Amino acid sequence: MITQTSRRSLLKAALIGAGAAVVLPPAARSEAAGFRHPGLLHTQADFDRMAAQVNAGAQPWKAGWDKLVANGRSRSTWTPRPLATVIRGGTGQNVGQMCVDVAAAYQNALRWKISGDKAHGDAATRILNAWSGTLRTLTGNADRFLAAGIQGWQWANVAEIMRGYPGFDFQRFASMLVKVFYPLNEQFLTKHNDACLSNYWANWDLCTIASVLAIGVLTDDGAKVSRAVEYFKHGAGNGSIMRAVPFLHPGGLGQWQESGRDQGHSSLGVGLMGVICEMAWNQGVDLYGYADNRFMKGAEYVAKYSLGHDVPFTTYKWENGRNCAPQQQTTISAAGRGMNDPVWALLYNHYVVRRGLDAPHISAYAERLAPEGGGGDYGGSKYDHLGFGTLTFTRNRPAGALPIGAVRTLRPVNLTGASVGERDGLGHLDSTAIAFTIVPGLAGEGYSFVGPDGRYLRHKNYRIRFDAPDGTDLFKRDATFRAAAGSTSGSVTLESVNYPDRVVRHRHRQLWLDRRQDTAAFRADSSFTAVP
Repeated sequence: MITQTSRRSLLKAALIGAGAAVVLPPAARSEAAGFRHPGLLHTQADFDRMAAQVNAGAQPWKAGWDKLVANGRSRSTWTPRPLATVIRGGTGQNVGQMCVDVAAAYQNALRWKISGDKAHGDAATRILNAWSGTLRTLTGNADRFLAAGIQGWQWANVAEIMRGYPGFDFQRFASMLVKVFYPLNEQFLTKHNDACLSNYWANWDLCTIASVLAIGVLTDDGAKVSRAVEYFKHGAGNGSIMRAVPFLHPGGLGQWQESGRDQGHSSLGVGLMGVICEMAWNQGVDLYGYADNRFMKGAEYVAKYSLGHDVPFTTYKWENGRNCAPQQQTTISAAGRGMNDPVWALLYNHYVVRRGLDAPHISAYAERLAPEGGGGDYGGSKYDHLGFGTLTFTRNRPAGALPIGAVRTLRPVNLTGASVGERDGLGHLDSTAIAFTIVPGLAGEGYSFVGPDGRYLRHKNYRIRFDAPDGTDLFKRDATFRAAAGSTSGSVTLESVNYPDRVVRHRHRQLWLDRRQDTAAFRADSSFTAVP
């Protein structure tokens, strides 16, 4: 039995052992001293949000819920078919039987957590108990490592949701994961099936990392969590972030390791890395943003190409096979282009909604697939993803949020054709717009706006002007603005951080920092839209 004290020590060791500063998401800070439960793909706050929105009939949550209910594996009458020996790859393959039951367990667990319907909680428990009471061996050819990884993290997520449910034999299920799945996970990360390190594509490592991380959180094992986080950052195989996204290209694009292979496996890898990042985030570790949001750049690359756009490609070289024969790919593969794996809602709601970053191709793919389905709803490998991201991951974007990293012009809502420009170093509304890059506020909060020549929008003597940074705290505060909802949908008001009663306003086409007035005219004069 792991005590609360030792649990806290293990997580602390995991986070420190990861070797980099930890960014704690707000939802995880209150429990940063120990593991948070439920705390894999979904937290209790997530379930509360889902239930409230579905009960209110709000979209797109209701559409996502309807997609879940319509899926045949969501029935509370589902009968599990557990196996003592699961085989993936080679003679006698039967892994599909486990894949279907994992999906049914997850979907019934979701229905119970959101609706409170005990029949679905009982169904999920029945499936989990049947498998933990029966499964003893996971085998097959090299593909057995894929089953140990993909179904390992999926089973752990269902068990995390059902933790504490009456009748669920949690200890027996956790023991099954530790004894049957985890040894294969660790064997693969350590030996890579006795092959060259570069022989296995990114998704092999990624599903394995996801399983180690999920099992570690489920069982309060800080060493496993640390192992997964450290491998994601610095591992020798192709699933570590710098190998999974080996090349960066202009336009915020990062070439995906499997892009020269096919787009189906590229999409699979993006989905698996998203799972890893979300589970880590819910335990207080920011892998999404690691290495300057490198994962987002890789996902943008995969999304852009599968949406039908051209992307650059750098020749990719690796050693393949047990004899380490050199191989190379000189072009991106069109095979599987346009795959509709249900993985994009998760990424959109983290990078764009939660973090306010600009990810146009991730956004477009999420919109294309909404509402996302799940197990059995898609072709190809139907059960590699749990799915239903529209229901589970959709968040409301905060009013006044702006996309960090985006290049935007600022337009007043009540002067058609005018944009924020400059005359003699001062802010002025002109037809010639300045393209600002929106960056995190120099004063440590809010936003700052930097022009193409490196000068910032700031105020001085209540006049808005453009100046080069001088490194002083005063300049940083003068150039930092909080954003709040403006007078029209999608618009914002920009409030000074050092004069919170004053906002940017135009009068006679000049830009000033004026004291707020409670009039419709003033609200319109002080509202701007950030336009691509």
